Amino acid sequence: MSEVKIKEEIEILEDPINMQSVEIKFKEISEIDGEPIAFTGRSFITKHEKLVLMEHQITPIEEKSYQCNQNNNSFSWNSNLKTHQSAHTVEKLYQCNQCDKAFSWNSHLISHQKTHTGEKPYQCNQCDKAFSQKGDLIEHHRTHTGEKPYQCNNCDKAFSQNSHLKIHQRVHTGDKPYQCSQCDKAFSYNCNLISHQKTHTGERPYQCSQCDKAYIHNWNLVSHQITHTGEKPYKCSQCDKAFSHKHVLIDHHKIHTVEKPYQCSQCDKAFSRKSHLIRHQIVHTGEKPYQCSQCDKAFSKNGSFLSHRKIHTGERPYQCSQCDKAFIHKWNLVSHQIMHTGEKPYKCSQCDKAFSHDQVLIEHLKTHTMEKYFQCS
Repeated sequence: MSEVKIKEEIEILEDPINMQSVEIKFKEISEIDGEPIAFTGRSFITKHEKLVLMEHQITPIEEKSYQCNQNNNSFSWNSNLKTHQSAHTVEKLYQCNQCDKAFSWNSHLISHQKTHTGEKPYQCNQCDKAFSQKGDLIEHHRTHTGEKPYQCNNCDKAFSQNSHLKIHQRVHTGDKPYQCSQCDKAFSYNCNLISHQKTHTGERPYQCSQCDKAYIHNWNLVSHQITHTGEKPYKCSQCDKAFSHKHVLIDHHKIHTVEKPYQCSQCDKAFSRKSHLIRHQIVHTGEKPYQCSQCDKAFSKNGSFLSHRKIHTGERPYQCSQCDKAFIHKWNLVSHQIMHTGEKPYKCSQCDKAFSHDQVLIEHLKTHTMEKYFQCS
């Protein structure tokens, strides 16, 4: 079958008044040298035109060659482009009486007003969701079909909604339309701006129910709560260690796989990260940059400094669930909880005794070594 590209200036698909004349035009050129042909060009939009297409085996394509010069919308039909462009220029005479929005067409106002009345006449036939706009229902249907017609031309990602594609494209363009009014930071997404603004207001809506800590983001709270439960869902596949947080597991994996290019110049230790080397070097310099403001103690590590401060504040975030004791450090709580469970994981290799804590085992082992020391020869 041959294929003929219809030139743009041949107006055989322009809203025909006399369908017979259009049909005749197709019949006149439906064969070349007795061989049937297929046309490619702008697609049919009316039921009658579709019937003509089917009768003459004409293959349409959805080529969107009509681009709006004021935004990135494109259209298959020049008439649709003109209708769209009028939205940029036409006076908006139809004012909503419940908000400040106005529209160029009365049909758009009627459609908008459903957002105020709560009316949702467009019901999905595959689930119980309903929508106020027909376009929203069409987009929702794609969640059932998996259709993603909006393809990014910079990468292989595709989207079910055009609005999602436009948001995604900011990754490639670097466009950051959401500007903070209190500093010079800008963001690609509005949700990121809203989160950032909380750093200025000091708002921390996500409060821990077991201590006085609060967070800007819900995921920070969820991550923090693991410190109270002792849960360690992230298990190393190469050893028996487990961790409370995913990023700690990722760092741990480097022990098994990653080379350690950062070598200490004063000892034989090496590190996978430069920051770890810098932190280690304090051991050699004796530097203690973290000074307590309430006493004369100073610390080489920030973690040690933060733990020390709790002595002054009286903060004991690690609460035992079986008694009223609370602890500054998590490891103190874990060690204490063994008293309730009766667990004795530390077994002596020289006799059948077992202990709740490793320090007690160490002290016990000395009884075996001292016996050997004083044994008569």
